[in-house]
Amino acid sequence: MAEPRDYYELLGVPQDADKMAIKDAFRQLALKYHPDRNKEPGASERFKEIAQAYAVLSDPKTRAEYDARGYAGVSGFSSEDLFGGINFDDIFGGVGFDFGSRSVFDRLFQHRTTARQGEDIEITVTVPLERVLTGGAEIVHVKRPATCQACKGSGAKVGTKPRTCNKCGGSGQRVRSLGKQGLTLRQIMTCPDCAGSGTILDSPCPECSGIGQVVRNEAITVRIPVGVEDGMTLRVPRRGQPADQLGLPAGDLFVVIRTADDPRFERHGRDLYRIETIDVVDAVLGTDIEVPTLEGRVPAKVEPGTQPDTVLRLRGRGLPQFGGGARGDLYVRVHVHIPQRLSDQQRRLFEQLRATANRKPSSA
Repeated sequence: MAEPRDYYELLGVPQDADKMAIKDAFRQLALKYHPDRNKEPGASERFKEIAQAYAVLSDPKTRAEYDARGYAGVSGFSSEDLFGGINFDDIFGGVGFDFGSRSVFDRLFQHRTTARQGEDIEITVTVPLERVLTGGAEIVHVKRPATCQACKGSGAKVGTKPRTCNKCGGSGQRVRSLGKQGLTLRQIMTCPDCAGSGTILDSPCPECSGIGQVVRNEAITVRIPVGVEDGMTLRVPRRGQPADQLGLPAGDLFVVIRTADDPRFERHGRDLYRIETIDVVDAVLGTDIEVPTLEGRVPAKVEPGTQPDTVLRLRGRGLPQFGGGARGDLYVRVHVHIPQRLSDQQRRLFEQLRATANRKPSSA
């Protein structure tokens, strides 16, 4: 197995880098390689490497061990030891993406040991380009089980309560002993009377049919970050499926963001593209046009002699960069309309123009 890369090298910082430089380097790399954002092969593994490097170098104790003994000095630390003391909200505060959640580190470094923890829910939400520009709240609707308010989750009709199964004594299991050739075998099986619940519902709740849960269409507010990228995933903690067992946490809600098609523009990252069609006369003589943007129409100048497929660049009229930085640009490709039908007057004028264009200059 190849030896892992040096932690300082992974973060791109010198060995005498201070805590702020290490923090800034990790933040930039995490924004680039976060597995919910970067779907390229190897991105998750790269994120895992830089997360480990930051976890070690950000803590004075583990950094000293690493500087003194290399990888052997930190091999005894668990994932919880390394990541437990990191304040991710401080590192990624204001970014608007769930880099600070423990979920991604659980997925990469640990396995959930609670088998009956609630399942995660994933939905896709399509947002317009204006929402990408400004960010803000978006309401999503999720169908998920919720505790029945009529019976408070007991499954029993109001005014009644479940009774203990007298066949299993409330254990949910039946034990049967079998004797054969001097041996006694014990067979443990789920109680068929209570289906393993340990209780019997003589009068099930009519609202939930005794299940204790009902499916509701829940409206959840999700904060869309400025510059959100197409395909980015946002995490809403504990809004997934509830756990099967009381006291265990629900799963998470993962919201995949897609950019809505816009007839005005085509999006490529931060930049927007559109096509403007002008008359051939305007291409020859030049003209002023108004170009739609996400913030209204703005003027643009078409220079005389503009050729078909010339691209005009409107700086800063694109989308903001996720996580901060300059806005992208709006690129306008100019199409020149060649008329197919001409009036008699237009034909005479074009013939005069052709005659003038074909006339040879007189010799001196």
